[in-house]
Amino acid sequence: MSTLHPRPPYTDAELAKLYPPNLDLQLVQILMRHGERTPVRPRFQNTGLPPFWPYCSSVRQITSTILSPSSSSSSSPLTTLQWTRHLETFSPNSDSPTLALSPGSQTAAAADNICDFGTLTDVGRFTTYSLGTRLRDLYITRLGFLPPAITSTHPSFYLRTTPVPRALESLQQTFSALYPPNTRLPSPDTGVFPNPIIITRAHADETLYPNDGNCRRFAALSRAFAQRAADKWNDTPEMEFLNQLIGRWMEEEGGGKQKRVAVDGRPRLSGVMDTVNATLAHGAGTRLPREFYDERARGIIERIGVEEWFAGYGESEEYRRLGIGGLVGDLVERMVGSVEGDGKGKGVKFGLHGCHDTTLAGMLASLGAFGREEWPPFTSHVAVELFRDNGKGEREKGGWLGGWMGGKGREIGRRPMEELSESEKKRLEGYYVRLRYNDEVVTVPGCKKEGRHLEGDESFCTLAAFKEIVDKFTPKNWKQECRLNRGETVSVPKQPEPAGY
Repeated sequence: MSTLHPRPPYTDAELAKLYPPNLDLQLVQILMRHGERTPVRPRFQNTGLPPFWPYCSSVRQITSTILSPSSSSSSSPLTTLQWTRHLETFSPNSDSPTLALSPGSQTAAAADNICDFGTLTDVGRFTTYSLGTRLRDLYITRLGFLPPAITSTHPSFYLRTTPVPRALESLQQTFSALYPPNTRLPSPDTGVFPNPIIITRAHADETLYPNDGNCRRFAALSRAFAQRAADKWNDTPEMEFLNQLIGRWMEEEGGGKQKRVAVDGRPRLSGVMDTVNATLAHGAGTRLPREFYDERARGIIERIGVEEWFAGYGESEEYRRLGIGGLVGDLVERMVGSVEGDGKGKGVKFGLHGCHDTTLAGMLASLGAFGREEWPPFTSHVAVELFRDNGKGEREKGGWLGGWMGGKGREIGRRPMEELSESEKKRLEGYYVRLRYNDEVVTVPGCKKEGRHLEGDESFCTLAAFKEIVDKFTPKNWKQECRLNRGETVSVPKQPEPAGY
């Protein structure tokens, strides 16, 4: 699937069932895939598809911060510079520089809105803004969980993004619709709305996506599962169908070998899917030949792509731990910290994470809750919601600063359930975790057993059961585990290690 078509807003009856009166919503953590983008690299120019696409009007007005010691401002030496970005490339028949232009145009204005590869487009900006509007309607207007206006994002909001620009820009679009400018009020202390804090990490520390670039062990595991997919699918009737349909557009192999569509072909089958999905999301001027959009062909390509990229999460505990375990461990730690603070305005109430398709599918598959053959569409999101049973009364708890940033909450959040004392386990009683993927409830299979979910609804997993499942693939030292067994041959586990239990 390419562009997400959101389901209609919940009816009052659906909302009452999704958010029962005996449960208080305490913490929401949203993981969102970025919006529509250009392909991450140029492909299929032999079909007439232009390499550079004219869908990024934002590059006509970029604002940068300038440090100017001679600034006339007495309060700050910082000023801004607005500028327009043009993209330069090679001339068709030489290494001479030339501007990238809109397809079929040679005017100067045709260089103004050209996208780089893997860039969030105007369509992607609209869809991520629309996501923010839907989140505002649900969590502010209808549920009253968040306030309609704020004077600061600290400490109630946790905004984090990967270092990839399209993820950052998507988060900014979504937050700007969740809290439009007229709802960001001046702080009583300073008279201005303080800049929202958006957290990023260095690439080497990033766990908000499966980081095969900085985790060599995970990269080796990924190659093993990719090779298994290639061995399984390359010589099948399904691949032969794809070759008859689009094989003539594949790149020539060395020695004049026949062009072939393959999982590990040139481009890879996942690369074919990338370009197909990106073109479908945009205008008629950036389209592939019609055979690329054959419904059966797209179904085959997505099914194989999902298996190649995400089967490892469902079959290998190590794959889950190195690929996504650090992130899911962070989510659980934040939930435990919220419990320690009892959610009374002392800590984070809403988290928004700008991430990627591999983040969402990797997380859901690691919890045994993906179970589908469709690739996550642009602007997909997962909502991880923590609830408190409002009939349980007061609980033993610690302060939020000791809970979320360190102390008891951090200790409990990262320690496996079997290492907790009975009094520590008791603190988690009466709390439930529920997942929604693109506004559809998904259930973790290990939560279905009696005593591990809210009575009458298996989708509300007890926090203790959810944590116990996540503990099994939360790394204790991710960087160290990424360096283990680097020299040995990596293979797919002979016996699957099912996810979600």
